[in-house]
Amino acid sequence: MSPEAGALPSHHAEPDLPPIRVRESLFNIVTARRDLTGLAVLDLYAGSGALGLEALSRGAASVLFVESDQRSAAVIARNIEALGLSGATLRRGAVAAVVAAGTTSPVDLVLADPPYNVDSADVDAILAALGTNGWTREGTVAVVERATTCAPLTWPEGWRRWPQRVYGDTRLELAERLFANV
Repeated sequence: MSPEAGALPSHHAEPDLPPIRVRESLFNIVTARRDLTGLAVLDLYAGSGALGLEALSRGAASVLFVESDQRSAAVIARNIEALGLSGATLRRGAVAAVVAAGTTSPVDLVLADPPYNVDSADVDAILAALGTNGWTREGTVAVVERATTCAPLTWPEGWRRWPQRVYGDTRLELAERLFANV
């Protein structure tokens, strides 16, 4: 999915997708430090699936899309089918519940684009739960997109913040997991 491809279909009248410039910048930042080839990705608050599908198109081996809104989940399913990219799995459910359920297969990259009305403290709790419930390992990178009006995130112990980036009214907060889950 290149910038020329434009936005993927969404059920919203006004798409809440990351603008193409922000999405491109996000992946430029990550791929400057990590090759996406073969990585496992977790796309939280997946919306249309644009971020996770971009990761697959750039070589990620697998993406788990997590979306609670049924219409958005249906859009993700259609986008996965339309693009024909293998390695995509869709889990319909609340992000907090899916993360709390845990996994035995940690991911290499976490992409999170929570609605801007989700309180930063709730996002902080999700970040902490990722580590305690087996979703991350040493070297996992997490990228969270927030409005610049939202409070900055408080990364849990064991994460090293990367410089945040601001694009208009959008802030990207990034961090890398320094050690394995305990």
